[in-house]
Amino acid sequence: MSLALDLSGRVALVTGGTQGIGLGITRSFLAAGATVVTCSRSAVEPLAGTTHHVCDVRDAEAVTGLVDAVVAAHGRLDVLVNNAGGAPYALASEASPRFHDKVVGLNLMAPLVAAQAANRVMQGQPGGGAIVNVSSVSATRPSPGTAAYGAAKAGLDSLTRSLAVEWAPRVRVNSIDVGLCRTEHTDDHYGGDAGVAAIERTIPLGRMARPEEVGHVAVFLASDLASYVSGARLECHGGGEPPVFLSALTSPAPSTPSTPSTPSTPSTQEQNR
Repeated sequence: MSLALDLSGRVALVTGGTQGIGLGITRSFLAAGATVVTCSRSAVEPLAGTTHHVCDVRDAEAVTGLVDAVVAAHGRLDVLVNNAGGAPYALASEASPRFHDKVVGLNLMAPLVAAQAANRVMQGQPGGGAIVNVSSVSATRPSPGTAAYGAAKAGLDSLTRSLAVEWAPRVRVNSIDVGLCRTEHTDDHYGGDAGVAAIERTIPLGRMARPEEVGHVAVFLASDLASYVSGARLECHGGGEPPVFLSALTSPAPSTPSTPSTPSTPSTQEQNR
């Protein structure tokens, strides 16, 4: 068996595949030889070698039409990458129910609807198919300011495990929990190079991910190298987030006024050395 990540002859649909992490995923699938279709809510100039469709993934009828169009054009659909997602910062106590509903809709319900449409095709074609859900480290840790997003991503990881059982053995379903990634929007979000550098110092590997590195993980999960991987949550976060108590231990202790002590009785600080 060849160990090359060769996806020649396979058709992949990448939602939100024209910018940010999605663009890195698209480029990685192209490099692996796949035929790539992207979609987004806006009409954009497609990346060379791809075709692009305008589709709001929160619209179930539009998603069904998109999958039908991919199959009509290419005869099959081998890979779905549910990448479209995200959420603006908003405190949970202040955000409206409509806001939360939209966040959960985009990050949980939309991937489910797209997966359902893809599964209907994959179950009936030779070779089945693979679905890769792009999740987040926010699924497994507190997500203040994006609480609904974190909850939706936790739901997406749970959904991944359930679909992997329901749709086996024809369709494999996995998720990638992505950490901080350097995209065209990173500097604006974190206050420029200085802010990014400060954040990167907290990452064990010393830097944020590049979008294509997330793409490499997605290609692996879609490839024959992962033929026995399904229902998995693969973390792509550069080593994760070190526990906060470690930074407390390495920070200088606050100074306290010294208290007089007699020659026969050492100070508290001396006793604790």
